[in-house]
Amino acid sequence: MVSDFFYPNFGGVENHIYLLSQCLIKLGHKVVVLTHAYGNRSGVRYMTGGLKVYYVPWKPFLMQNTLPTFYGTLPIIRTILIREQISLVHGHQAFSTLCHEALMHARTMGYKFTLADVSQAICVSHTSKENTVLRSGLPPEKVYVIPNAVDTAMFKPAAERPSGNEIVIVVISRLVYRKGADLLVEVIPEVCRMYPNVRFIVGGDGPKRVRLEEMREKHSLQDRVEMLGAVPHAQVRSVLISGHIFLNSSLTEAFCIAILEAASCGLLTVSTRVGGVPEVLPDDMIVLAEPDPTDMVQAIKKAISILPMIDPQDMHNRMKKLYDWHDVAKRTEIVYDRALKCSNQSLLERLSRYLACGAWAGKLFCLVMIIDFLLWRLLQLWKPAEDIEVVPDIVLSHDEDRGISQDFQAFNKDHSLR
Repeated sequence: MVSDFFYPNFGGVENHIYLLSQCLIKLGHKVVVLTHAYGNRSGVRYMTGGLKVYYVPWKPFLMQNTLPTFYGTLPIIRTILIREQISLVHGHQAFSTLCHEALMHARTMGYKFTLADVSQAICVSHTSKENTVLRSGLPPEKVYVIPNAVDTAMFKPAAERPSGNEIVIVVISRLVYRKGADLLVEVIPEVCRMYPNVRFIVGGDGPKRVRLEEMREKHSLQDRVEMLGAVPHAQVRSVLISGHIFLNSSLTEAFCIAILEAASCGLLTVSTRVGGVPEVLPDDMIVLAEPDPTDMVQAIKKAISILPMIDPQDMHNRMKKLYDWHDVAKRTEIVYDRALKCSNQSLLERLSRYLACGAWAGKLFCLVMIIDFLLWRLLQLWKPAEDIEVVPDIVLSHDEDRGISQDFQAFNKDHSLR
């Protein structure tokens, strides 16, 4: 598993890689994660179930992405692939520089992987698949849709629903432009004006937090809009179960795991109709709106009217059947099997595909791949694969596994998810 985004950074991609890896390990596979260093977290670390993580000593350049080097990562990636006897490389998040470089080097070395110049590709929604096919030119039959999931054991409804006439709307998100923080600035005051019994809880941090603070001051909503700041992972559920409605204002979203977590806790969701969001929940669990303040206010109004008909426990039970990480892992395993059955392509065959990318871009891509191939051959001569020591697999005892799990849970409580 390769991505710039992994723990101790928290988010949807990070959770996806970790939970998918754990389920694949339980299915009998060996899984190794490759990411960049986070602060003083560098080198090799072990997580729950013996999941090995390589924190390569590169500093993030922008938004947790490493600086593109094209060839600078080749020596260490080659060494890790050989040391760990990797048979398939799975890149996560199209915005990850390390992901793309690792996939390029793996392809040069003859490995199978899933993303562009690919054996197979995985998208989390049908909308995401459509975008991927249109932008990359991949044959649709090579692109599979496997949704994210939620750990419903972690996200359970409260024993009793918050009582009284007060309606609490919860927002937990990174307060950035892409997540629609600017929409919240316009929506929250209008909803508070229309409904004196509505209160907002906003969890999350980011550059747009200042605008929300200013909005609260301007409209004198200090007692009706609670700003929590960054919410530790262990406390996300406790925040969710204190509310009745979950509000998502994202401008772009391939899937949105936060909606699953809220629904699993029994909250009715109001969300912008963007990306793959309409595919995530059944119609009776979510009210969709255009990313426009007026339409979002109307959606909240509708959600408040149907709130008495919502049964949190029934919603949680339905989520347990709809989304399960073990099911995601089994479906991903099928894609891996199909990728491994694909025939290896020679460099000339791959170059012909790159040439089709454009009159100038195609030639540039070919040049990049030719240089990558030559550098790989030079590395083979300088340090043959036989001279790289293979790492023996470590089988953890039950007690060791439990100890690692407890350590991770303690670590989890001390870091912010969003």
